Amino acid sequence: MAVPPSAPLPCSPFYLRRQAPCPQCSWGMEEKAAAGAGCREPPGPPRAAAVPCFGISVDQDDILPGALRLIRELRPLWKPQQVRTKRFTDGITNKLVACYVEEDMRDCVLVRVYGERTELLVDRENEVRNFQLLRAHGCAPKLYCTFQNGLCYEYMRGMALGPEHIREPRLFRLIALEMAKIHTIHANGSLPKPILWHKMHNYFTLVKNEINPSLSADVPKVEVLERELAWLKEHLPQLDSPVVFCHNDLLCKNIIYDSTK
Repeated sequence: MAVPPSAPLPCSPFYLRRQAPCPQCSWGMEEKAAAGAGCREPPGPPRAAAVPCFGISVDQDDILPGALRLIRELRPLWKPQQVRTKRFTDGITNKLVACYVEEDMRDCVLVRVYGERTELLVDRENEVRNFQLLRAHGCAPKLYCTFQNGLCYEYMRGMALGPEHIREPRLFRLIALEMAKIHTIHANGSLPKPILWHKMHNYFTLVKNEINPSLSADVPKVEVLERELAWLKEHLPQLDSPVVFCHNDLLCKNIIYDSTK
């Protein structure tokens, strides 16, 4: 079986390639344009089409039966006996399986199952909206559907990067260009509002009673972290740094590189 060295992980990945101008807006991915974008306000994309939602729940400990039910909905012409699957194990919280019929994985559906209790911190509806927004600007794969505890999306050909890759000048420059593009996206053409403090407050609320005592030598007490957060909240707004649209889960393995493009 011919399988690429790695694959997108179960977080909204973005794809490194030189872009033609986005069909939803007049700005493209050329280096000069990206470098000079600054805080320019690009127009937002048109309203994204509704994503199908299936009332299917996939068992985290036995993904394949639920994944195949979803494939029957998304690819009704595929013969069940011909569907092949591949599990990916690089994820931290989510589970991911690829379903395909062609050996080259040309039309491959990734089924991502959310990690247990991740909904306590992650707004899943907002995640889907952001996924579509990134897709509309050519920065993410196509989203096929959502289901009760996950989503299905397009497989992006290429290599999931590691720390050794992102140190290479030719790659970190591409990453910087793509991030510059993402940071100029504003939903519906309006300036975004910061969610950093709200997110951090939720995080501290969740972890106050969850920190393992064995970690106490390496992890500051929650009270210390809260004082640091209060200091940041007081001083960072004075920098007058613009609020931008962010990926917020920029693990190396969430960056897919296609050397042919």
